[in-house]
Amino acid sequence: MAGKTKKVPKKAKRRLILFGPIAIFIIGYSIFTLVTTSINLYELSKEENILTEKLTNLKADAKSLKTEINKLQDKEYIARYARENYLYTKNGEYVIKISDDGTKVTKVKANKTPDYMIYGCIGIIIFIILFIIIRHFKI
Repeated sequence: MAGKTKKVPKKAKRRLILFGPIAIFIIGYSIFTLVTTSINLYELSKEENILTEKLTNLKADAKSLKTEINKLQDKEYIARYARENYLYTKNGEYVIKISDDGTKVTKVKANKTPDYMIYGCIGIIIFIILFIIIRHFKI
């Protein structure tokens, strides 16, 4: 029976030739659409995770900012905040700055006039005195 082949009717061949490429196209298009949709879904899922994390961080920031706003209504908190962050002091107080690594300690007397201002004023006074002397004696 090895020599016998099954004969396919002409109508079946015609249907196969007509609908075969259409079926292959539909199957290929479905696979392509499935793959691209899966890739888009994966990318959107990653983006959703990132945005969810950002939203959580922003909510935490908003909560801490609201807390900070409430704290800034208190005058004692404002005074302490200015002392800690801007080295603002009352008369007679000392500011001790410790670096992050804890090795260097600096003492600053409160309300002390910076040296460059003192030297600048002395220089201006000397300049004015010299200007007066030169004008007066016409040297």
